[in-house]
Amino acid sequence: MLAALFIMHCSLFVNPAVAQKLTINKQTIDMGKTGFDVPVTATFELRNKSTKPMIIEKLQTDCGCTTVDGPKTVAPGERFTISLTYDARMLGHYTKQVAIHSNATREPVWLKMKGVVLADVVDYSKRYPYDMDGLLASVNNLEFDDVKKGETREVEINLMNNTDRDMTPNMLHLPTYLHALAMPETLEPNRSGKIILTLNSEEVHQYGLSQVPIYLAKRLGEKISNETEIPVSVVLLPDMSQFEGQNREQAPQLHLSAQALNLDAHHKQGTIIMTNMGQSTLRITSLQMFTGGVKVKLPKQELQPGESTKMRVTIIPDQIRKARSKPRILMITNDPSHAKEVITINVE
Repeated sequence: MLAALFIMHCSLFVNPAVAQKLTINKQTIDMGKTGFDVPVTATFELRNKSTKPMIIEKLQTDCGCTTVDGPKTVAPGERFTISLTYDARMLGHYTKQVAIHSNATREPVWLKMKGVVLADVVDYSKRYPYDMDGLLASVNNLEFDDVKKGETREVEINLMNNTDRDMTPNMLHLPTYLHALAMPETLEPNRSGKIILTLNSEEVHQYGLSQVPIYLAKRLGEKISNETEIPVSVVLLPDMSQFEGQNREQAPQLHLSAQALNLDAHHKQGTIIMTNMGQSTLRITSLQMFTGGVKVKLPKQELQPGESTKMRVTIIPDQIRKARSKPRILMITNDPSHAKEVITINVE
């Protein structure tokens, strides 16, 4: 069963009478393509904006080929969903509706789903697992790891137009160190393409982790949304040329008591002991998190030879679950053998 769930970013008012009591995220949902006899479900997000409970007296569909599910009562201010499912037992384009009869409005409020049923639908879910409102993508986050100053890197985002309209894919909100090239410029329905992202490390101005959200758009002028966000991480390594040759013997040496922490909702905190086993001062010049939901306390960022300190790590489970990539801690140090250290956090 296919499902579409649209997160509420803004509310579209049905009409002035409804505006004060009931808001709807998206009154019409385009489900795109589905296979014959493969039921498809549209999930609408609504909110009771009144100060009184909303009583839903009836959810009335316009066809026996659809079923509907929703609450009977909704508390004041509460968000809720109504799901409309079509059995997809007829080929071709379809439009299905459900009417909401409630004490919130004088007239019924209609929600609509549309799409097309095909005899044979190609499954793109393995190659393009991320659906960004009809533009399918091979990734939803990007990482440029172990980049040296002066390097140029490229990555590809493979795309598929899963709609019946032409697209002109492009990336929005690019930082100065990223350049995007779409191939082809126009992506016809049911055609594949790609966007090549090029990293110019000379434009990255800080060592360690740089993170920025960019957005995949179907056409120029499109508004950004969380659904089309692609986080980009760049790890730029520091210059260690001062420790080349004989000078390396005088370098600091970082030793960690563990390379990973196993934490969960009951054991939210862990400790790693850091020791300088080298001959000169160890400096931790950067300490960053790849995702939200992780807090770190490090009493000292400079350790003399033989000195140790404890790094305490705390997780916030609810935030960790929303992360797109694995939670990790990045350290940049002046140890030439451990210029970059990554501590993995395994959350059960």
